[in-house]
Amino acid sequence: MSVADWAVKNKAILMAGVLISAVTIYLIFDVNYEECDDKDNCLVVAFEVQDTYLVWDKNPQHLADKLSSLTGMDVEIYPVPDSGAAIEAVDKGNADIAFMDGAAAWLAWEVYGLEVLAAEEKADGRVYYNATAWVRADSDMAEAYLDDDNSTDPFELMRGKISCHTGWLKSAGMLIPMGYLIANGYAEVIGDPDNIESLRDTVHGFFSTESSIPEGGTPYSSYKGALRCLSDGTGDVALVKDSVVDSYCTGADRYDWCLDVDEYVMLPAFGQAPSHPAMYNPETMDEETVVIVQEGLAKLKDDSEGREILNDLLNTNGMVVANTETHLGTYGAAVSAVPGIQAYFE
Repeated sequence: MSVADWAVKNKAILMAGVLISAVTIYLIFDVNYEECDDKDNCLVVAFEVQDTYLVWDKNPQHLADKLSSLTGMDVEIYPVPDSGAAIEAVDKGNADIAFMDGAAAWLAWEVYGLEVLAAEEKADGRVYYNATAWVRADSDMAEAYLDDDNSTDPFELMRGKISCHTGWLKSAGMLIPMGYLIANGYAEVIGDPDNIESLRDTVHGFFSTESSIPEGGTPYSSYKGALRCLSDGTGDVALVKDSVVDSYCTGADRYDWCLDVDEYVMLPAFGQAPSHPAMYNPETMDEETVVIVQEGLAKLKDDSEGREILNDLLNTNGMVVANTETHLGTYGAAVSAVPGIQAYFE
């Protein structure tokens, strides 16, 4: 199926889901987001809303207020339930920008023609992260990696293990590791190689049928949830990013389910994933506005209030100006072996 065919087939379904989800959000989350007073000078930000955003420091209205002061524009939050709805909101002009992970951003670029205007910056200055597997130090996978014996393969020993993914079709949590395992002959595609839904059976065929592929907002979703899945013994291997243990299991804010740091072992990286970008629609946003928004996002890290908002709401140290080709251009190669992904290139 071509990109165009995929888009035609699925946009109607996505739109229906967006309408239902939007109503659901307003019914569940009693949050009154401020609307733009000046509609001609308004920046609408699609933002994934979860129940944690009812807490003061997790409310995206703080991001809107700060961006307004930095850009001179009115900024309005457009709540969405997931990245699919965020893509649709920007594509249809209901929102001007949206923050999303690398997988969603790549899909938004390939299928909808959305582009990158800024990207998440890591603490070490990177705009990418390594997709890796973390295992417990007492596992056979850790032993095989650390024994300096090339005949013992930690990736082969993943076969049949309970894997902890960050979610369905997430970059570091699924697409890049599965792309690596398939391309290198560890995992075999089960089902139609041109259908992305075959990936679920492929995951269960290589790993365990009990593997965790969580829905968003559930206890084992996201990087934190996948690490928790490994830590509490639910799973055997967490497919996440390289910095996940430092992020959640060190310092005064470490979670009570964390193991000691030396009880985790990170295996060699599967590949690199682009950091989370901010996407926009070049058909609805002019170049002058793009520059204003880029500069505003980049300035968020310049004071303590902005840095707190970045940490609380975007889980990053800063945003930097970026472009689509540089940020997402190599992503397709990293996931090209995933069933159904290749159809996007045709």
